[in-house]
Amino acid sequence: MLGEEEELSVSIAHIVQKLKGSTLHCQLEKEARRCLLNPDIKLETLKEDIRGFLKSSGWEKKLQNAVYRELTVLPAPCHPAAPAEHIKEPLAYMRRAQASWEKRVLKSLNSMCTEFNIPLARKRPAEEQKELLNKWNEMGTDEPDLSLFRPVYAPKDFLEVLINLRNPNYDTDQTSFRAQLGLIQVPLKIKDIPELREFFGELNLNTGQLGVDDSTPVPPELFEHEHFRIGKKILEENDSAAAQQYVRQGCPTAHRGELWALILNVSDQTEDILYYEQLRSNVIQHDLLSDNLIYKDVKLTASNDDYYFVFEDYLYQILLKEKCNYKVLLCFSRDTTVLEHFAYNSATPPKSYIRGKLGLEEFAVVYPPNGVIPFHGFSMYVAPLCFLYPEPARLYQVFREMYVRFFFRLHSISSHISGIMSLCLLFESLLQTHLPQLFYHLREIGAQPLRISFKWMVRAFSGYLATDQLLLLWDRILGYNSLEILAVLAAAVFAFRAMNLMEVTSLAAAEAVLADISTLKVMPLLQIFLFATIT
Repeated sequence: MLGEEEELSVSIAHIVQKLKGSTLHCQLEKEARRCLLNPDIKLETLKEDIRGFLKSSGWEKKLQNAVYRELTVLPAPCHPAAPAEHIKEPLAYMRRAQASWEKRVLKSLNSMCTEFNIPLARKRPAEEQKELLNKWNEMGTDEPDLSLFRPVYAPKDFLEVLINLRNPNYDTDQTSFRAQLGLIQVPLKIKDIPELREFFGELNLNTGQLGVDDSTPVPPELFEHEHFRIGKKILEENDSAAAQQYVRQGCPTAHRGELWALILNVSDQTEDILYYEQLRSNVIQHDLLSDNLIYKDVKLTASNDDYYFVFEDYLYQILLKEKCNYKVLLCFSRDTTVLEHFAYNSATPPKSYIRGKLGLEEFAVVYPPNGVIPFHGFSMYVAPLCFLYPEPARLYQVFREMYVRFFFRLHSISSHISGIMSLCLLFESLLQTHLPQLFYHLREIGAQPLRISFKWMVRAFSGYLATDQLLLLWDRILGYNSLEILAVLAAAVFAFRAMNLMEVTSLAAAEAVLADISTLKVMPLLQIFLFATIT
């Protein structure tokens, strides 16, 4: 283990190294040189004068936001001699399970490729590129025949893998009776209710919250007015850390898009727009098998959802200027900067080989280029963001940041506290501890609660909650930089429907009770479950 000072040194070195190659570093150097032309800059006080200039011109705040962003995504410091795989995932059996799962997914993709005699990737002929460019505006409606394609996997397939996972070094005979009742049999450190109450302290019943209609010590209209004023001030000051603290009590609709972008350190740089254009160009030039999986997923999920069908076209294409549409998910699949998150992701980007060079590493390429194979429901991660960002480049950046910070943890096997394994364990633990009769009843009738709630958590509730409620939930994910609230909300939904669930006698009946949760109000459910639960 590293000491506190060593951890700080390792973190600083990592951040400095990361920022050195960034656009911000070049901009700061350029501004520092420019300020030397100012006659007020003195040689004797050069360092202080440059710092003062950068502070007064707003560049210091931009640097602070960039550093805060790196601190937010930075994995816990490890010893400098620790292997890279330990940074990705410290537990060996978790790494093996993830590797095995990746092989299974790749096998499914390759079998589809062989069965339909379709290459993983091909360069489009010039005529096809021209045709695609001309038809770009109709991309949402003029898709290829998708009848042959199927998702490489669905959440229920992934759940079975998690259920069968065991720690080979753990003596299951010593496991408590309560722990054996659940589907997840892996011992991981998770929070109990007192710890959750402390962690989600701002959600207590005496603190004002957007999304709660019940009376609080401060009248709702006064709280909303003051909260709106504070949000506007934070945006003016361009402070990422303050924005993250602020959204723990919810975002005003008018400021949500800007506040989320500020928290994620997404800016409106010309370079970002040009990079998005480059990704679009890559889509036009090359056709990937994974493109069909994206098309298929949008048709199976978002286009069938009452809340998102209007924005189906956005999932392929985002409005740019007045007439052009661009494809977010297709561009995402070409974005090689996404590969950086595999440094702290337990997963490994899949590789393919140039035809005829199978097994030769020098001819291996990551496939798809971003290293992420879409699965059933993947498009729902971007669907809610379409309500917030009409500009294509900005929407794309926000989605990419949300993915590399949060969403990747929902479909990879790891011991991280926000990983899907920990969320499943937390959900089952909360139900067993605070609703033991309900949990035991559902278990006895063959309706394990996790089999119902897993799909909610793996999609971060996208497509299950009303859009306004989902955005309130995602406010808190960003505010607390944690996905644990998904497990808490899943348990709270079961608690809310407990009386109905106690009367069911089968899995189908239990699923029917929880088939529609779109009318539920997120914040009252969370507050009551966390702070009004009898312990």
